[in-house]
Amino acid sequence: MRASVVISALVAVLVGFGGSVAIVLAAAAAVGANAEQTSSWVASICLATAVITLILSLRYRAPVVAAWSTPGAALIASSSGETIETAVGAFFFAAVLTLLTAAVRPLGALIERIPASIASAMLAGILFSFVLAMFDHLKSAPELVVPLLVLFVVVRIFSPIWAVLTVLFCGIALAHILGLTSPMDSLRFSRLVWVSPRFEVETLIGLGLPLYLVTMASQNLPGFAVLKASGYTVPSRPVLTVTGLASLATAGFCAHSTNLAAITASICTGPDAHPDKNKRWLCGPVYAAGYVIIALFGASLVALFASFPKALITTVAGIALIGALAASLSGSMARDEDRFVAVGTFAVTASGMSAFGIGSAFWGLVAGLFIFGLDQLYRRASM
Repeated sequence: MRASVVISALVAVLVGFGGSVAIVLAAAAAVGANAEQTSSWVASICLATAVITLILSLRYRAPVVAAWSTPGAALIASSSGETIETAVGAFFFAAVLTLLTAAVRPLGALIERIPASIASAMLAGILFSFVLAMFDHLKSAPELVVPLLVLFVVVRIFSPIWAVLTVLFCGIALAHILGLTSPMDSLRFSRLVWVSPRFEVETLIGLGLPLYLVTMASQNLPGFAVLKASGYTVPSRPVLTVTGLASLATAGFCAHSTNLAAITASICTGPDAHPDKNKRWLCGPVYAAGYVIIALFGASLVALFASFPKALITTVAGIALIGALAASLSGSMARDEDRFVAVGTFAVTASGMSAFGIGSAFWGLVAGLFIFGLDQLYRRASM
């Protein structure tokens, strides 16, 4: 164990939690979760992250670290008309699909065959409306939003990873200075709250299926890629089984989805964590311990963020997703022949349309696959 291992693991925890917790809180608010359910959401998903990381790091002696699905949280936050009960039903459904992917090899192969341009465009459509939402507060709280946007643009030149955290901490300080915060309760421990799921077909298709797809496409697959790029080969099916079981076990406590980490994983898998590649797995237990501590005080963290103005939460969440939006747009437009497909998928998803009670993320996927299928048929007929 070296100091660099502890520092890298705790930095990964700070970046992963601080950079996206506002998105989780926005997701909880979108489905009508109360304060206790929201704190249960944060605590249970942090516990699942800790358990997955500890199990996989010890089992494979590799820095296999987990995270919650940030794009999935953004998807939930952009939804409308859902209740916490129907959302929990969708969380169960997404977890079961993950387990099926691990158990049924053809299903996993089918998911991997979804064109990257369509998956990226669907994710970009989900993130676009969420990033756009922060500009709605320019009129109501310009003295808060404008400085934070300028600060983000400046800091990201030097460090994209620390830019979001800088905005978060400076935003908290600025909100206090401007007198925009509310009093908060004293420090208290978290309590897990069970929510009985309600399974509605429209929600399972419109929220559960897209949640599973964006988690697989934008979290798990890149997570495996980061490990592979750093010289670690771990079997995908056992890893998906562990993440799926953890998601299933915590879904009833409002946790939406846990998966492999991608960006934060790179902090633990690089040489800065430990010069010896075979010792970097030690980041796993430290990383897990960090999330256990956060889980214990999840209720106080939720109360803290609840004391902040909505403009701050929306701005920090939008800023945290700008990088993901840029990467998704770039990935969707990478191939000239797929650009029309990508634009169609993006437009339908970003439109926010719904039909038969099913949200736009699903219809964006359907539109993209339909256009892609027609293009493939035409190209084969022309040969």
